[in-house]
Amino acid sequence: IVQAISQNSRCQPKVAQDLRKSFIDSLEEDIRDFLINEAELHTYDDLTKVNPVTPSTVLKCLQARYSAKVFYTHAGCTLVALNPFQPIPDLYSLDVMREYHSAPQPQEFKPHIFIVAEEAYRNVQGQVEPMNQSLVYSGESGAGKTWTSRCLMKYYATVAASSQKCQDTVEKIERRVLGSNPIMEAFGNACTLRNSNSSRFGKYIQLQLNGSQLLVGASVQTFLLEKTRVAFQAPNERNFHIFYQMMKGATGKQRLEWMLPLDQDFAWLPHAEKTLEGKYCTSRMCLLKHEKRNLRRHLACVDYCSLSLFMLCAGFLQKTADLLQVPLDELQSCLTVRTLRAGKQNVLKLCSQSECSVRRDCLAKVIYAQLFDWLVTFINNSMCADRSMWCNFIGLLDVYGFECFLLNNLEQLCINYANEKLQQHFVAHYLKAQQEEYVTEGLQWSFIRYQDNQGCLDLIEGSPSSIFSLLNEECRLNRASDAKQFCVRLQKELSHNASISWDKFSKQPHFTVAHYADKVSYQIEGMMEKNKDPVPPELISLLQNSQDSLLHSLFADGDHESEGLRGHSKVVTVISKFRNSLESLMKILHSTTPHYTRCIKPNPDCRPLTFKREEVITQLEACGIVETINISAAGFPIRIPYGNFLQRYGLITNTRLTVQMNQSNSPEMSNQAVLGSAVEDVLNVVLKRRASNSTLSPDDNNNMVHCGRTKVFLTHSLLEMLEVHRNRVRSQKAFCIQCCWRRYQNRQRNLKRQAATRLQAGVRSWLVRREIRKWHKAASVIQTKWRRWRVWMDALAEAELDDAEDFIENEASSALPKLDRLLKERGSVQLSSIQEPVMVRGWPIGLAMASPPSITVSLTATGFQRIMSMMACLKIPFRNGEYKVKTNQFDQGVASIRAQPRGSIKVHLQRSPLLYADMHPVHKTDVVTGFNQILLERP
Repeated sequence: IVQAISQNSRCQPKVAQDLRKSFIDSLEEDIRDFLINEAELHTYDDLTKVNPVTPSTVLKCLQARYSAKVFYTHAGCTLVALNPFQPIPDLYSLDVMREYHSAPQPQEFKPHIFIVAEEAYRNVQGQVEPMNQSLVYSGESGAGKTWTSRCLMKYYATVAASSQKCQDTVEKIERRVLGSNPIMEAFGNACTLRNSNSSRFGKYIQLQLNGSQLLVGASVQTFLLEKTRVAFQAPNERNFHIFYQMMKGATGKQRLEWMLPLDQDFAWLPHAEKTLEGKYCTSRMCLLKHEKRNLRRHLACVDYCSLSLFMLCAGFLQKTADLLQVPLDELQSCLTVRTLRAGKQNVLKLCSQSECSVRRDCLAKVIYAQLFDWLVTFINNSMCADRSMWCNFIGLLDVYGFECFLLNNLEQLCINYANEKLQQHFVAHYLKAQQEEYVTEGLQWSFIRYQDNQGCLDLIEGSPSSIFSLLNEECRLNRASDAKQFCVRLQKELSHNASISWDKFSKQPHFTVAHYADKVSYQIEGMMEKNKDPVPPELISLLQNSQDSLLHSLFADGDHESEGLRGHSKVVTVISKFRNSLESLMKILHSTTPHYTRCIKPNPDCRPLTFKREEVITQLEACGIVETINISAAGFPIRIPYGNFLQRYGLITNTRLTVQMNQSNSPEMSNQAVLGSAVEDVLNVVLKRRASNSTLSPDDNNNMVHCGRTKVFLTHSLLEMLEVHRNRVRSQKAFCIQCCWRRYQNRQRNLKRQAATRLQAGVRSWLVRREIRKWHKAASVIQTKWRRWRVWMDALAEAELDDAEDFIENEASSALPKLDRLLKERGSVQLSSIQEPVMVRGWPIGLAMASPPSITVSLTATGFQRIMSMMACLKIPFRNGEYKVKTNQFDQGVASIRAQPRGSIKVHLQRSPLLYADMHPVHKTDVVTGFNQILLERP
């Protein structure tokens, strides 16, 4: 608006000035109204709620939150993190991690780095395209990127290891991932002017997840190690942490082994009295004992390279040769004599003092660089999973921040170039691409101006002429480097680019680049030599012939840094290698879903809880936070193609297109109008549930959703509503599935019960039939025995009642079964010898016959005694289970009890005196037997 007013001021100066003045006054009044209530500024957890969005209002809101010890704030699609420069209790605890991980909607919680981490993790779980995720945290040196990397690694090692499956493997990977971080910082971080733990290399950590989103491995990709720091440190800066940790933590035995005197000072280890960042802990790596010892010995050798300026002291050279396990004379020759190629012959030439120092520095740098690469390779081999074991990854990019020192050279140029590429990726992904996509999809959109750094990138890496191309061309020429000549060439080739400038009054050749963050002046002196990074072939050959196994393996291939053996046209410069690694990194970022976090350094002195407005406002303007907030507040941060939208949310309306998602030849899938209509049906269901009279028409420009030509644009609030509705529908369908499954299980259970019942009934019937057959057989045996016994009893009764002669005569013609010997003996008695009837003696049951004197016997015994008394009276002898029946009539010559008595008979009891005749087994009511029969037969 201000620009339009300024353009109209040429035609109508007075009117335009009045309009501009009134607009500025109203804007300032809005800002004053917003800033007047400072007590509520710290409650703005999202800067898109700030109205109006200006650098002043954003800065004031961040300052209020920082004063309230709130260090994270949403800025639309990004997260702003302010470094507190002191530990904050319980801000990154395990309980906080679990709270954000288990929350249904983490966005409803306070802004935190864990929200970004959880969003990326849930994208992998939900298979949201692109499924691989990248977390990019950018900012100046000291803004807190390394600490953010630690927190993210700990978070993913915690939430991605929550399953009990393969717990030992997960814990092993977790220990290695977390254990590798301090080791990498020890070897790659150093104390600089702006940060006490500044990363001097870039790293991209891939956390590898399997199909169940469990952590199964990790890998580290590094680029641009600042190995020149080994041999040179700027004033008030230090070398890599590992050297100081070795000097402080070495034991007496280790110092003796490494030949490090306790009171020895090293020129390459300045400011050794400062507090160490951490402890040297190679024990957390899976290094073998001899590998640890060799690694420390080589680091000690690098330290010894700094003992003498020219490495001419025989004592120090001897110790260095012993540590490297190379001959002393060969080491001295490589450092003081160089080989020149003259045709087919080699010419030896003594080196000057400066050349000797260059060779000494080169030896130290190449050993340290190879040790660092070996360390990274070893870490990757120890924790990287096989490609078949993981399917997705979450990448953490920890890259050095933007740098601007008093003296800047090739290292700062490469570092700032990397930050330019990341800024350009952010601009292309969030700002430029988002606005262009709105127009392509048919949204009514007014473009928001933002700072595009493409001109700066063209200056550094463009074609055909750029700073990098001219530097590489200068390095490939076989001539001495001239800084002034190169500066003149830069002015000639790149003067048309507005991003580069020169100070004509400066005595040192230099050039100034206007980066997205700030203007940086680079010294040209020494830039070409650093870009060449030459390694004399004599040094490579010397290290290849070392007796040390690790050092020999590092240089065994002969390709490490040995460009001097090749033709000049094939020299691979530092810039070329850095560009290649950075391009591979950018390809990975473009193929993943990025999540940006802007780390802000609140003060240049790294003092705790100190907020410098000038420092913060510069960083806000440099990284485009204000433009990001404007675009995020005015636009739709969520953009989903129709097909992907229906795949995830089509189940809300049970559309048939959801079933056809996997059918590539389906005609409906290529018809965007059909897909758009299905998407609108889904959105109408969700919006009607929110408000009964809310609907979505194809031409409706809803403030929460817009259906474009091929995509649907959503806000975070509507996306949350869709997720809630989707979860509700899934719960209902899951409930239906559970009901059907339980019904099926009940039916199967009933069928199994019925089958078991039939089997049991069959078995039981078979058992019963078998038992009944046994019963029938036993009953048959009993019946047979009973019938036989009954016949026998009948025969005995007849023998007892009838005349013996009749019994003997009828025995042969009787139909009864044949009697045994006992019966015959019992029946064979003599009856003719007794003429007169006599009194029967010893009647046990009180029966007396006609013979005086009459005898009356009363039977008083009962039970067993009665039976024994009767058997005694009947005189039945016992012979081993056999018995012989003898009755009174046989002893006294009574022929038959049926005989007619001559006298009177007195019967005192109504019981038969007979033994067998009264015991007939057949129960017949109409048959009279025994003594009653005798009475009836009496005339």
